[in-house]
Amino acid sequence: MPRPHGFTYERRPDGSVVLTHQGRAAGVLRGGRAEKFLAEVETGDAQFVMARWTGSYRFGNERQARNHPRNQGGRTGRG
Repeated sequence: MPRPHGFTYERRPDGSVVLTHQGRAAGVLRGGRAEKFLAEVETGDAQFVMARWTGSYRFGNERQARNHPRNQGGRTGRG
């Protein structure tokens, strides 16, 4: 899976944190969640931490799953 990239965050004067991905808003954290995020992003891989907090860390593996042999069966849906 490729490393996450393109994430940034901005601390606001009111204590909230705005997360963006490639210039688009990806989430806003307030209160205790914002404090926990800031502590984690300062000690770890910032791009991975931001991807995980926004829920975008899984993107990129869907193509691999689609091409996996167990997903190549003749069924098109569950019925």
